[in-house]
Amino acid sequence: MVIAFHKPYGVLCQFTPDQPGQRTLADFGFPPGVYPVGRLDMDSEGLLLLSDEPGFNNRLLDPKTAHPRTYLAQVEGLPTPGAIATLAGGNLSIQGHSTLPCGARIVEPDLPPREPPVRFRKEIPTTWLELRLIEGKNRQVRRMTAAVGFPTLRLVRVAIGKFSDAGLGQGSWRKLDTSDLAMIWER
Repeated sequence: MVIAFHKPYGVLCQFTPDQPGQRTLADFGFPPGVYPVGRLDMDSEGLLLLSDEPGFNNRLLDPKTAHPRTYLAQVEGLPTPGAIATLAGGNLSIQGHSTLPCGARIVEPDLPPREPPVRFRKEIPTTWLELRLIEGKNRQVRRMTAAVGFPTLRLVRVAIGKFSDAGLGQGSWRKLDTSDLAMIWER
């Protein structure tokens, strides 16, 4: 079984809390035996897969498969064409790791506001970037945008392969069928 879940902001991507009062995956009524495939940090939101299938995690996340994941990052400031090209070109040094090339472009998504709201500064504009990565190091998108001078304020994973979380409200989940799974494996 594979489940698509729209992880809200502030939820820890595991079933047991690290601290009392912390929201975890256990708060959402998943069937027994599923585990998260990959991670989204507490400050990130969006599409998270859960599965009870042995090997699903490795098949999807092994860097050799170069499986794409798409993120929307609201960044502080107005990225220059040079910053976008640097993100897309790869070779950014992030904690001793050189990033691979990725898709990077400015977009205008239609997303509901986050609770709690993202900080607002009247004199500093924000911009949304779409980043399509085939790797997933710890906090990589946040570190990439910061490395080019545009810190991430909000991060939402919107797709894995060609499967998107469209139609899943924050905190909701559903079991995937064979056509959904086929879209996950598409590049």
